[in-house]
Amino acid sequence: MGYIDQNLISGEKVTYKAKLHWVVLAKSALLSLAVAGLAAFVIYQGYGWPGAGILAIAVVPIVVANISRSSAEFAVTNKRVILKTGFIQKKTAEMFLNKIESVGVDQSIVGRIMGYGTIVIRGTGGTLEPFDRVSSPLEFRRQIQEQIGRT
Repeated sequence: MGYIDQNLISGEKVTYKAKLHWVVLAKSALLSLAVAGLAAFVIYQGYGWPGAGILAIAVVPIVVANISRSSAEFAVTNKRVILKTGFIQKKTAEMFLNKIESVGVDQSIVGRIMGYGTIVIRGTGGTLEPFDRVSSPLEFRRQIQEQIGRT
């Protein structure tokens, strides 16, 4: 049971969920590939144990990125928008639909092509809550607007 399911209030139900886009794994994969290449070079030079140690270290960035991606949760309910990132150090934002002034989406050209972007929720009082690399941000915004229209 995730953060969103644990923190629903009475009469609240989830209408839409989103995740971090897989692109968050790209930088970690490149770093792991580079470290694995270094490990292969060290092993080729005849240093098996140090090379195996470096190879074990090469896995760490991928594991960390996967944990980060799987621990992020974004949801629209019939009453609120709930956003959470982080595993050990959490960042959360929960905003009632009637307190949302606007929902912005920032997408680069690459983000537009690949289907990810930054969602910026502006609440009453000028609070900004940006969340980066969310998958299908335009659909997330549409779902928020649809729920606001229903209330």
